[in-house]
Amino acid sequence: MTLSCFELGERMLTVEEAREAVLALAEGPLPAEAVALAAAHGRVLAEALVSPIDVPQCTNAAMDGIALAWPAAGPPAEGFLRVAEIHAGHAAALTLGPGECAGITTGAPLPAGADSVIMREQLAEEEGAEGCLRVRVDRPERVRRGQNVRRAGEDIPRGSVALAAGTRLGAAELGLLASLGCAEAAVCRRPRVALFSTGDEVTAPGAPLPAAGIFDANRFSLMALAAEHGAEVIDLGILPDSRVAIGEALARAAEEADLVITSGGVSVGDADHTRAALAEQGELGFWKIAIRPGRPLACGRLGPRGTPFLGLPGNPVAAMVTFLQFAAPLLARLQGREPTAAPRLVAVAEHELGSHTGRVDYLRGVYRSDAEGRLRVAGIGAQGSGILSSMAQANCLIEITAERAAVAAGEAVTIHPLFRFP
Repeated sequence: MTLSCFELGERMLTVEEAREAVLALAEGPLPAEAVALAAAHGRVLAEALVSPIDVPQCTNAAMDGIALAWPAAGPPAEGFLRVAEIHAGHAAALTLGPGECAGITTGAPLPAGADSVIMREQLAEEEGAEGCLRVRVDRPERVRRGQNVRRAGEDIPRGSVALAAGTRLGAAELGLLASLGCAEAAVCRRPRVALFSTGDEVTAPGAPLPAAGIFDANRFSLMALAAEHGAEVIDLGILPDSRVAIGEALARAAEEADLVITSGGVSVGDADHTRAALAEQGELGFWKIAIRPGRPLACGRLGPRGTPFLGLPGNPVAAMVTFLQFAAPLLARLQGREPTAAPRLVAVAEHELGSHTGRVDYLRGVYRSDAEGRLRVAGIGAQGSGILSSMAQANCLIEITAERAAVAAGEAVTIHPLFRFP
């Protein structure tokens, strides 16, 4: 049964319950649009791609050499008569008879009557008595009928599904599309994500920092995360602690965006106006999640279109962790992708990792492969939700499930690799 964030009350939710409720905000994928192949990197296919051709289009040579029909009795004593040369990109307009061969280059179509290709390094040529070129095969016992031949359609047969709907297009997928002759692809529209930070203490980078101020790190981290997960970002800047200002911004965002994300202002403090503004602009589901960092998180819908809304915590690490656990799967669903949780691996803890039962902890860590090829992971120092440097140093999140009070050195633990530029 799908959980509704509007029926969950104030009880403490598990991470799985909260994720299911967030995913219920998306009714389905966004509409499809046709995009030129050169602009399709990172986009998600809206429909399955059926191959219009065989790949390869014709049976061809896998290397330079000669094409021939390999005789069951072995090669003729006088060698094979070389009757033609076939080059890649040119049709093979001949039929080979018994004892005949044709020189052939890699990728060139096999002529009729040929079933094998013998590489150039295994050949010796000599002029025959009749003045024709004959080819002898060195160590013919090593030849196997059908060798060095790429059959038409052996990679992708015509009419088969080359890429499934929901596939995100990377370098290999774009190359595959091009190899099928596709100049464009039908992809889901990028989700438009409106983002803003809240708080009188929040200051834009580049401006003078007040004595009681902090620079706005969250907005830039969240904009980057949104882009990494396929979104088009609408940057709404920093809003003061004003219910009126926040309400007006939410109303505008609900008209322009497919998802609205804020950071800060969703707990129970006197200056947390986002909750009140949300209640005025739409429906608000508010909960506490059994997670660290990131316990307070708001979810709901805004405006007449029912635009999904997520109010993330104000602490920078908590904002990033909750984005990865809840906003990223929602963005995947809006793009027609399977909204699975972050990729997971299993590693051995190099030292004890502290936790508490009753909540899922996401510690920042560094994993590596040891000499035996086993993954090992270590935590990174202080794990406070405001210590953003821990996210910059980490290459993974270490997940400690709610039933574990701690992880002992040498025990297995689940890790979530973080995206990092190579």
